[in-house]
Amino acid sequence: MPWDEAVMPRLMSNTGEEPLPQQADGRAVEGTSVVQYPWNGAWVIAARGAYDLHSAAPLADALKAAVGAHPKVVLDASGITFADSTLLNLLILTHQTGTLRVAAPSPQLRRLCEITAVDTVLEIRRTVDEAATS
Repeated sequence: MPWDEAVMPRLMSNTGEEPLPQQADGRAVEGTSVVQYPWNGAWVIAARGAYDLHSAAPLADALKAAVGAHPKVVLDASGITFADSTLLNLLILTHQTGTLRVAAPSPQLRRLCEITAVDTVLEIRRTVDEAATS
């Protein structure tokens, strides 16, 4: 199944007719942010805030664009304060599409990855530097 078909339906409203609200310029809803920059040969996406069905679309867009344009993508997950299955699904699908490393996951995200065994699928590193250079 193509990436768009697997991720985007889960990021749509319950009716499937319109996307969930975003700011007019496409930025994340209040309480989340996505910052991108090059670092040590990798493309880093730093996500901050709570990611669920209603807030994951900007991060999904950033990850999709990054794996399409860069050979190595690092998600700095140190600022993720909440994550649910929407984010886990997004990370797995991104990992299947390109080279994704998750750096410095917050305790909540690390625990979620452990109890779902996603940590055995994803490349999780302690720091952004370690993820970018390994």
